[in-house]
Amino acid sequence: MINVVIDGQRIEASEELTVLEAAIKAGIYIPTLCYHPMLSVEGTCRVCLVEIEGMPELAKSCDTRVAEGMVVATDSPLLAAERKEALKKVLAEHPCGCLICERRNRCSPYDVCLRNVAVNQRCVLCPQNEQCELQQVTDYIGLEAEEFQWKYRNLPVDTENPLYERDYNLCIACNRCVKACKELRGIEAIKLVDHDGSKWPEPSDGKTLISAGCKYCCACVEVCPTGALIDRPAKYNPIVNREEITNPCSYACPSHIDVPRYVRLCGEGKFTEALAVIREKVPFPGALGRVCIHPCEQACRREMINEPISIKSLKLAAAERGEPDWKQYAKKLPATGQKVAVVGAGPAGLTAGYYLAKQGHSVTVFEALPVAGGMMKVGIPDYRLPPEKLEAEIDDIRAVGVDIKLNTRIESLDELFKKGYNAIFVAPGAHKGLKLGVKGEENKGVIDGATFLREAKLGKASVGEKVAVVGGGNVAIDAARTAVRLGAKKVCIVYRRTRAEMPASPEEVEGALEEGIEIMFLAAPVKIDPDAGKLKMTCVKMELGEPDASGRRRPVPVKGSEFPTEYDTVVAAIGQMPDIPTGFNLKVDRGNIIKANPDTLATNVPGVWAGGDAVSGPASVIEAIAAGRKAASEIDRYLGGTGDIEEILEPKRQYNPCVGKEEGYYHWERAKMPALAPEQRVKSFVEVELGFAEPAALKEGRRCLQCAMRKLIKPPPLPPKKSKSKFFKRKVAALSR
Repeated sequence: MINVVIDGQRIEASEELTVLEAAIKAGIYIPTLCYHPMLSVEGTCRVCLVEIEGMPELAKSCDTRVAEGMVVATDSPLLAAERKEALKKVLAEHPCGCLICERRNRCSPYDVCLRNVAVNQRCVLCPQNEQCELQQVTDYIGLEAEEFQWKYRNLPVDTENPLYERDYNLCIACNRCVKACKELRGIEAIKLVDHDGSKWPEPSDGKTLISAGCKYCCACVEVCPTGALIDRPAKYNPIVNREEITNPCSYACPSHIDVPRYVRLCGEGKFTEALAVIREKVPFPGALGRVCIHPCEQACRREMINEPISIKSLKLAAAERGEPDWKQYAKKLPATGQKVAVVGAGPAGLTAGYYLAKQGHSVTVFEALPVAGGMMKVGIPDYRLPPEKLEAEIDDIRAVGVDIKLNTRIESLDELFKKGYNAIFVAPGAHKGLKLGVKGEENKGVIDGATFLREAKLGKASVGEKVAVVGGGNVAIDAARTAVRLGAKKVCIVYRRTRAEMPASPEEVEGALEEGIEIMFLAAPVKIDPDAGKLKMTCVKMELGEPDASGRRRPVPVKGSEFPTEYDTVVAAIGQMPDIPTGFNLKVDRGNIIKANPDTLATNVPGVWAGGDAVSGPASVIEAIAAGRKAASEIDRYLGGTGDIEEILEPKRQYNPCVGKEEGYYHWERAKMPALAPEQRVKSFVEVELGFAEPAALKEGRRCLQCAMRKLIKPPPLPPKKSKSKFFKRKVAALSR
């Protein structure tokens, strides 16, 4: 360590540091545009000039090393003048639109841009309604509008890139993007090219970003100081959340699993570590790897290139291949003496119980059915979620001390309080099937989807040769595929809209079609009559009208289009609702769903929280798990705890983002899930999906763009926020008069 003096402040610094780095560590700002803390020194902008005692000329602080006894000045009239001249050269070919705007630093995302440099009424240089780095440095140096001399290159703007736009009219040749691609990622997809003294980046092979090996990670966008590279979502959406760009999959996940991390670990073959990462947020990795509706995949930015990462299937790969090493890091706090009752052993209730038990509370889960798991157990067929896989994960929940009492229906919450429970979480699910609302649905052979699937799981269901399933959601698909496995010769799904509007997962619809199930679109039942042991179901043709509240076009009956059909069994799979005992004294809303505070899940009864399908209406397993986590945190806080249920099960290791090029990376196709042949799978309830072979899982993990890598990139040094140009101050003063 050596001693230097910067602006009269004595600083102890490593001799390996530059003057700029030493100043940054000491909290002293020196303006710069080409410097970045994670990249090698460029030294071309010259706005970081300083005076060093004993040196005849001004020095660039970014590439001048500190020395013992060095005395540095960062602010003087000479430096101010030299920095202005240096900045003028940097901006000589920059359009400077925002830099000379009358509303500069004051425009809102919805203002009309006075300089006509905005898209959708939003300045392209101000993502998140913040100044770009160039504007901030220009303000700090104090360059005024009348001092700008610039010309427009009139280069075409690349708007075809799926993830970000490239407008090299805004480029100042700082070379950060080139260095980020080479030094941070090891790809070298771009290079700075000289065009008769004017420089801007181009593909390193002189052709296209694709052929040059770009991995579309957007590290270049992250380090750009001017807006020459800008995320498309940030440009066109004035209220986009940064997490939606840099970590879209985790942002979309209701439980906010660290998706990029476990996907990357799968790509490295570290399935045990990947499983631990998943387990940090959910106690059902194997179940989710099979049945999750994967909103993360819908948010995946790789879809803009070809297809999203198969995130759900990689979760299954981790669950099946990973070892339970995570258990050694799992937390279990000392007993608190507090008792919590959970009503319902579905994903919400079991999740809440799991985390509350880990917080040291005594947890008892009451389940009306003879089995635990809720709709995961009795609503999802075995061919999608094998019972032994689910039971293994429920056993992990029991292992932390959760007591699950089966065949125990709770009718009164007051009785639970009288038994000494300090808090209650109500999560009974939504097991009551909705009626079709047509004449004759009370006939024998007509059954709702939830009851049908539950009886099938409990070995009580039977069907004839011909089965109709009314509905278009996942329950309808599950019911139809279950009917085939129970021996039905012909199964037809009757749906009142088209396939484009079906809410069922596309892969589940494909699975049904592969198994010979028919789908009758634009049709709906109007009555069901018994006829010699059969069910004569009269249907009407439908046509699509204007969109309804769901955003889908409303089905409208076509007059005079009724036609007869005949089946042995009719399954009404049009939705479910909760069955909430009146003895709970909870306020309920339309559809019999419990009214609960969306932020805390607290109900109208003190000490009672509610979540899962009983609050949201029929939703997904991952949404129920997220509700269980939220409830556990809130209840723990209510019982005197911190509410902190987070845990680190996989210690974060050093991540090397330098991945290099991979042949044909842009065109890598999404891995296809291997499955049993249709003629095999319809004969039993054996699991249909076989899981990825290891090579497929490895490559699929490497398909990930690793958008979240950008969060590891340190920000550049920025001027103090209070700094404003004289131009700006004059405008503010004028407006205030």
